[in-house]
Amino acid sequence: MSIEETAFNLIRESKEGVFQNELWKMLEIDSRKCSRVVSKLLKEDLIVREQAVSNGARTYLLKVKEEEKPCFDLLLSGDMFSPCAGCRDACQPEICEKLTIWVANLNDTKETAEMR
Repeated sequence: MSIEETAFNLIRESKEGVFQNELWKMLEIDSRKCSRVVSKLLKEDLIVREQAVSNGARTYLLKVKEEEKPCFDLLLSGDMFSPCAGCRDACQPEICEKLTIWVANLNDTKETAEMR
């Protein structure tokens, strides 16, 4: 396993992230080598870096870059896709039968999730 992979795994395992001034100690390398490793991970768009202070010293907080999730989940009710997405009917939402069924399914899905 490369030093970059090891560093990435350490950062990923920490939910709050890892301070860069602690990472090089964890990896048992000097701070200069750690900066190169962090630069590679940043260049590969795997992590994000925020300015921070740790024990009175300025450093960076390193976190794994979160993947952007598609917004399609907002259009789903169980396995049912929103009938209004792409709908060409000139209906009123208050009296749309397709929408009423979808909302009822949304409510059923929410109740099922609460039971778990």
